Amino acid sequence: MTPTVRDADQTAVEDLRETLRGTLIRPTDEDYDEARGVWNGMIDRHPALIVQCSGTTDVIVAVNFAREYDLEIAVRGGGHNVAGTAVCDNGIVIDLSAMRAVWIDPLARIARVQGGALWGDVDHEAQAHGLATPGGIVSHTGVAGLTLGGGIGWLMRKHGLTVDNLLSADMVTADGEFIRASEDEHSELFWALRGGGGNFGIVTSFEFALHPVGPTVLAGPVFWSTDDTAAALRFYRDFVRDAPDELGTVVRLGTIPPLSVVPEELHWRPAVAINACYAGPVEEGESVLRPLREHGTPLLDLVSPKPYVAHQSGLDSTVLHGWHYYWKSTDLPELSDDLIDVLVDHAFSTKSPRSYAVLFHLGGAVSRVPGDATAYTGRNAPHNININGVWRPDEDFAESETAWVRRFFDALKPYREGVYVNFLDVDDDTRRVREAYDEHTYQRLAEIKAEYDPNNVFHLNQNIEPAG
Repeated sequence: MTPTVRDADQTAVEDLRETLRGTLIRPTDEDYDEARGVWNGMIDRHPALIVQCSGTTDVIVAVNFAREYDLEIAVRGGGHNVAGTAVCDNGIVIDLSAMRAVWIDPLARIARVQGGALWGDVDHEAQAHGLATPGGIVSHTGVAGLTLGGGIGWLMRKHGLTVDNLLSADMVTADGEFIRASEDEHSELFWALRGGGGNFGIVTSFEFALHPVGPTVLAGPVFWSTDDTAAALRFYRDFVRDAPDELGTVVRLGTIPPLSVVPEELHWRPAVAINACYAGPVEEGESVLRPLREHGTPLLDLVSPKPYVAHQSGLDSTVLHGWHYYWKSTDLPELSDDLIDVLVDHAFSTKSPRSYAVLFHLGGAVSRVPGDATAYTGRNAPHNININGVWRPDEDFAESETAWVRRFFDALKPYREGVYVNFLDVDDDTRRVREAYDEHTYQRLAEIKAEYDPNNVFHLNQNIEPAG
């Protein structure tokens, strides 16, 4: 019979503890509950072991131990994925969250980033040299998860997706082998890592190309009343159609968060916001954003020159660790009047003041990369929408917000055009993994999976089963 960790002699577990330079946590340890928690507070799983790795050798040791005792493996980078795949029941969590080092070569414009780093770590180091690589829109998002799924964010229209800036990845495979993937080494694997998610191994470090950005950018949201939502979205459709690549925009349909820069009388007021970041000279941005800021009668205009790192972390407090999150997402075409009507009809019918929908404008550099250059296949989509039901653990909104997300998502059915794999939610979204890839890309990924992980050891993710 295959041994399990419960069958393992305590000596074996103690030997594991002694071998690690990091920390081994078991259910009886005082810090177990904190260590098993992830960003989405809906996730409540109980692993048998948590290995908080200090470096690549710890990762190799943990993978080999899991294989010996047939333990299910969950891999934690930033722990930010909404589906909670960073933690499992009864198995082993290989936790890289202590591996957050970032090294910048400002002359070569290259960043080397450990697998547990957050985007705030990268921005902090790179912006000291006026450099950045495309990340997300929240600074406490993990680098690993966002990168492996594609990487959409403020800079993508100018500098491409995160995967378009990935130069190499060091990783540990299912058999405990350490390898490097790049255009010159394991090139098929490198292709798969750029959009195929965490299916192929545990990435312990990334190497990214950097670009001049900031350190001061013109950025921030403009808010309008919900009565103006349709007009604002129709204006936005025309405004972004010919927008320069330097302009990244995100539409938020929800309430105005109670930030210190927001007048108290506007806290939690439902509104439509168009949030912008101009990745070019501030003077140019002033001219580009003037029509947006002058449209209609805004409730509030927070566009101003500010540090790029401040803008990158500006939404952090609106998506806190431990809150409950339920998502549905899809790529969308250009905003027709009929599609705008659907958005208006559903966006503001939530019960929780924390729920919202967010619309990303793609295009630009994202669309100019050949479709088969990476495993990310949503390059022709003009927009992506993410419908987020959000509530605190002490609030009784689970039923209402889950229902709202599903109604809204169902209403978008005539317009849905695939999905961004990083935005897939919990169990009822697993069948949608194939929607994230065209048929040829999925088959190629499955064949690479069969080569590097034929037994599907790394299956707690947006899983691609091995071919054959």
